[in-house]
Amino acid sequence: MNSTVSAYGLKIQSGLFPGFAEELGPTTEKHLKLMLVLDVVKVEDHLVVDPYPLSPGRPKLDATAMARAFVAKSLLNIPTTRALIDRLDADAVLRRICGFERGAHVPCEASFSNWFGRFADGKFAERVHEALVRKAHRDVPIHNVSRDSTAIDAREKLAPKAEKLKKTPRRKGRPKKDEVRPAPEPSRLERQLTMSLAEQIADLPTACDFGLKKNAKGTTTGWIGYKLHIDTAEGAVPVACILTSASVHDSAVALPLESTIGARISTL
Repeated sequence: MNSTVSAYGLKIQSGLFPGFAEELGPTTEKHLKLMLVLDVVKVEDHLVVDPYPLSPGRPKLDATAMARAFVAKSLLNIPTTRALIDRLDADAVLRRICGFERGAHVPCEASFSNWFGRFADGKFAERVHEALVRKAHRDVPIHNVSRDSTAIDAREKLAPKAEKLKKTPRRKGRPKKDEVRPAPEPSRLERQLTMSLAEQIADLPTACDFGLKKNAKGTTTGWIGYKLHIDTAEGAVPVACILTSASVHDSAVALPLESTIGARISTL
């Protein structure tokens, strides 16, 4: 894997990088790193783009440029969409790498928000990640997979709790001779044994909620938001990720993660 990344870096440095430097001025190390990531990830391979749109009205935004801009936002650690737009307006090299020829071609905040919603609804990032994992570990089995979760803070209000149905109180003690008591409802883990992977993931809560987690020092901390459950291979490479509510216990996502990596890679 390291030799592959080095080959990409040499190809970009000897070919694409000098061209940008001559046309737009000096290119920083961050620009080169972004070009390397985009060349490896190849977001354009996972987008359906019509090269000759015939619909009337204003030309549609370039989906590839929008996807590249979101990759740049994450890689360069740009906190807000407004800051990303300002960076694209001021940085001609970054703008050209993303695919916007001029500053006037950079869309507004509302357009970025709409495209973020489209990518999220279509699970674009998940599809790109799955393709990379399948390609990298196509013929390479993984010996050990580590499973853990991390807190994701969110500036959202807690989702309203659904009202629980009042159950008929059960009489204490042993049942009478002819008394037939209803069987207890199966737990989530018991239901998952008879579900497909899509059903298992759909059954997990995903609304903003309050969660508690004990850190490595043994201190219990709380947060409002979500929880990201991750399976990592050797070298801390994530091979499967599932996002749930912060209140979901780690054990509830063990079977869905196991089914996910079982369909992608070969592990011991």
